[in-house]
Amino acid sequence: MPKPLNILLITTDQQHYSTLGVLNPKIRTSNLDRLCREGMRFERAYCPSPVCTPSRGSIITGLYPSHHGAWTIGVKLPENVPTIGERLIEAGYRTGLIGKAHFQPLVSTPESPSLEAHPTLRDLDFWRGFKDQWYGFQHLELARNHADEKHVGQHYAIWLEEHGLKDWKDYFQPVQGEKSRMAPTTFADHPYWSRRDRSWKLPQELHYTRWTGERSLAYLDERARDGAPFFLWASFHDPHPPYAVSEPWASMYDPADMVPGALVPGEHDKNPPHFRMTQEVSPDFRAWHKPFEAHGCDSHLYPVDELKKDMAIYYGMMSFLDQEIGRLLDRLDALGMTENTLVVFSTDHGHFLGQHGLVAKGPFHYEDMLRVPMIVRQPGTVPAGIVSNALQSLVDFTPTVLEAVGLGNQTASLQGVSQYGVWTGRDERARDFILCENRHNPGMPHLISYVNDRYKITVYKEGPHGEIFDLEGDPAEINNLWGEPQMAALKQELTHEMLQGLMRSEPMKMPRVAHA
Repeated sequence: MPKPLNILLITTDQQHYSTLGVLNPKIRTSNLDRLCREGMRFERAYCPSPVCTPSRGSIITGLYPSHHGAWTIGVKLPENVPTIGERLIEAGYRTGLIGKAHFQPLVSTPESPSLEAHPTLRDLDFWRGFKDQWYGFQHLELARNHADEKHVGQHYAIWLEEHGLKDWKDYFQPVQGEKSRMAPTTFADHPYWSRRDRSWKLPQELHYTRWTGERSLAYLDERARDGAPFFLWASFHDPHPPYAVSEPWASMYDPADMVPGALVPGEHDKNPPHFRMTQEVSPDFRAWHKPFEAHGCDSHLYPVDELKKDMAIYYGMMSFLDQEIGRLLDRLDALGMTENTLVVFSTDHGHFLGQHGLVAKGPFHYEDMLRVPMIVRQPGTVPAGIVSNALQSLVDFTPTVLEAVGLGNQTASLQGVSQYGVWTGRDERARDFILCENRHNPGMPHLISYVNDRYKITVYKEGPHGEIFDLEGDPAEINNLWGEPQMAALKQELTHEMLQGLMRSEPMKMPRVAHA
């Protein structure tokens, strides 16, 4: 009798699609390259939202953010939305999440209580005793911070103490009311992620990337002992800013060798005004900052030398987590689990490293932000060494896995589509369009992009502006066709397609069982 299929989801956070060694000779990711050789890499995979919480919510629910409820960051993913973990538990699976969750906001209120908020984040006694199932995960080991952010705590801080670092707070920014024991780390006149010293004093053996890897290995060992089929999400935090990492990774790449993206003169002339405003010293985005600051709606002017230093750290972060991914793959081999484990690698959304003059995520739906790396491997089932152009979305993860484990009858109420036929080489494609939602405030920014094989159209909730890019004829997305009179018919056609795509994506939560 064949063994049940295990699922190992490995994700990074805010990874540009080009940061794989198979695509980019300047970066070293030997283990992800191995995964590409042994599995299928998708050139055209997309996120359903270009910020963390909504995209991560879509991964585990199979629904777009507008339907699962966590429509942006700072918004809680409702705990009553069915998740893939709950479905798998009912089928006899063990489920675990190790690393970053970001399902809930950094503030807790009576109407929206959050476990990922202060002071709970640093209440280590609470986390030592926390045994509840959460969003369909039975086993949880969590950390909420990036680099030395003050949001450190949870299971990671417990692990630090268990490994002898009783003064772990000395390596992180202080919470409100706590005296800082750190030297100044940021430039006062630069964004929060711009560092004076990008080499973090925390030893690599105690870095959260190592922690995520170590604890994921322990989870695999436990499942090998009890023989239970599992779904494990190994959720790595990097290469998300701030740009600081432990040695030797902080010095692995020479900033002089980095080639960041750059603004093409005049490229924003045809774009909506907020694109041009990013190239001003002090742009006025107050109309969009309601009620919260709109991510990326600020000046993106930034010294190129600093950007190169950031990029070197970004690459170092990737190589560090690549090492840990290699350890996971090796452990699957050692435990005899490789053949019956479906490995899926991706990230929650993309990133800007100077492309189009941008250095932070925001309402800029370029491929840099929406496209994500994706690799799938299962020896003997997923063809090896294949590069596919079939459209993929992270919202497809849940229905695809449910079909893979024999629960395809549970996908009718989902908005994602099963890609299992594509992943196994049976089908050429499972979808012919992509939707990406970006609802960052109740008013603006609020935009939706529709992508087909050739074109991308972006429409805003307010105002007459938009974007249309020919991804085949203009892959760098320099020439916005939205306002071109000769493209009026194309705009109408794409708008019609988008509306049909939205209607086709509506979930049918209840079956029709009678005439009336």
